[in-house]
Amino acid sequence: MNIAIGIDVGISTTKIVGISEDEIISPVWIKATDPVTSLYGAFGKFLHDNGISLNEVERVMLTGVGAAYIDRPIYGLPTHRVGEFVADGLGAAFVSRLNRMIVVSMGTGTSLVSYDHGDIQHIGGIGIGGGTLNGLSRLLLQTDNIMQISEMALDGDVSNINLNIGDISAHPLPGLPMDATASLFANAQGNARREDIAKGLICMVLQAIGSATILSSLNSGIRDYVLIGNLSQLHQCKEIYPKLDKVYNVRFIIPERSEFCTAIGAALSKPTPVIDK
Repeated sequence: MNIAIGIDVGISTTKIVGISEDEIISPVWIKATDPVTSLYGAFGKFLHDNGISLNEVERVMLTGVGAAYIDRPIYGLPTHRVGEFVADGLGAAFVSRLNRMIVVSMGTGTSLVSYDHGDIQHIGGIGIGGGTLNGLSRLLLQTDNIMQISEMALDGDVSNINLNIGDISAHPLPGLPMDATASLFANAQGNARREDIAKGLICMVLQAIGSATILSSLNSGIRDYVLIGNLSQLHQCKEIYPKLDKVYNVRFIIPERSEFCTAIGAALSKPTPVIDK
């Protein structure tokens, strides 16, 4: 069995998948204090959990900001680097089965990549993402555990935080329903509940990403947006993005294994010069 391994190396988190004959082999996610420890921990766990021997691995494909810290073959295997935007596009296309889309990589910040029948272009991004949610939550909620914040937000009421169209107008505005957001955090009070703050923070980050994505596609004819990365797994994505779909006549898509898309794309990439030192 010839297996291509894709590894998305973050600063403290690494994701790894295997691809064999267009089938995904159980993804693994590892958190560690540095990218090298994280990578080798993820790789060892992946091989052990799936009963894979080194001689079954055809190549190792690295991507992500932490890949720059890896300057030699991994366990003696052919090792290559892949541009993160290329990996985003290839992975999103593979899991979504779409030929034309904007890939929204929701990481510490957010990058936007256009995928058009194999043509992959980085078209921009915004400095709002998981890092924004972490930092503001540390300040306002004294925690930066995103899953904890998401669970807290399930009991939140965002109308206690945001100002909606219905709060400022007796009638819907053209193209905007009464429950559309007029101003983020404009309704927040000093004694706001933690649950409401958590909901407001998540809504702010996800809505900002959604708006930036829609604006990035103007005049392109693209109406499909594929969300990937850790933030795509938040409960609130399934609440916020369908509303944007309806208002703007677009389609936000969260594919299966969306958090592993970049690693999947890396595994699918064509090899470039081997890391050999």
